[in-house]
Amino acid sequence: MIWFGPAGNSKSFYEQGYKHSWQMPQWLREQGLNAYEYQCSKGILLKEETAARIGEECRENNIRLSIHAPYYINLSSTEKKKRERSIEYILDTLRIAKVMGAERIIMHPGYVSGLSRDTALEIAKDTLISALAEVRAEKLDHITICPEVLGKHSQLGNIFEVVELCSLDDNLIPCIDFGHVHALTRGGLKTRKEYMDILKFVGQELGEERMRVVHMHFSRVEVGKGGEKKHWTLADTQYGPEFTPLAEAILELGIEPIIISESRDVMTEDALTLKKMYEAAADQNL
Repeated sequence: MIWFGPAGNSKSFYEQGYKHSWQMPQWLREQGLNAYEYQCSKGILLKEETAARIGEECRENNIRLSIHAPYYINLSSTEKKKRERSIEYILDTLRIAKVMGAERIIMHPGYVSGLSRDTALEIAKDTLISALAEVRAEKLDHITICPEVLGKHSQLGNIFEVVELCSLDDNLIPCIDFGHVHALTRGGLKTRKEYMDILKFVGQELGEERMRVVHMHFSRVEVGKGGEKKHWTLADTQYGPEFTPLAEAILELGIEPIIISESRDVMTEDALTLKKMYEAAADQNL
């Protein structure tokens, strides 16, 4: 089973007269999708009653639910207070995920900020270990935390760093944003083998099961000197990466990821296009 859905609510959702995120799950099911990543990137701003209703609607409509944690998380900050606040952001996201019934939260690891990458990673690992202790103390460890591969060189979170963070605990699963990988490699993500190498690396380092259920983000990304500049849509073909080689890699490995579209404004429409592209690749492999 492969899961496709959007990050947040498409422009068309509102244009069709919908106003509330709890209306999204049924709308997504009617579109032919089965996943939804609720966005708390600017903070946990929704009430518990709303969160509970979103979760109930997801369960009724068979939608896999995840939450994107606030962008403010910086596990590698040299300032103790910022690291402590980052832990609290993780806990706040997990608390609302519990209310909502979300299975996963996605979080940005942090920034390099003038440090060596190795030093930033060691600080991030120590912060994450502290966070995990608090997660267990609050009995929130049934919810999976997914550190995300980020797209700027100034950020901590390339594929190697994310996998090393995930090696700290079996309940950590990578969120591989292939647009971000494409940006970090200056447009170098093109072939099925390149996608296969990334996924196999996850399997080798973290085990076959975490590779099988890995979380994915996908969109076309404009690339600049610093890495990622801007997310675009599948229609913006002047930007990469391409999805079909990834679909072929998924089929060859027999894995069952959650795939979230982060296309600008048309994330639902592009999630459906990704699903159709995957189905076309599967038909060719029969």
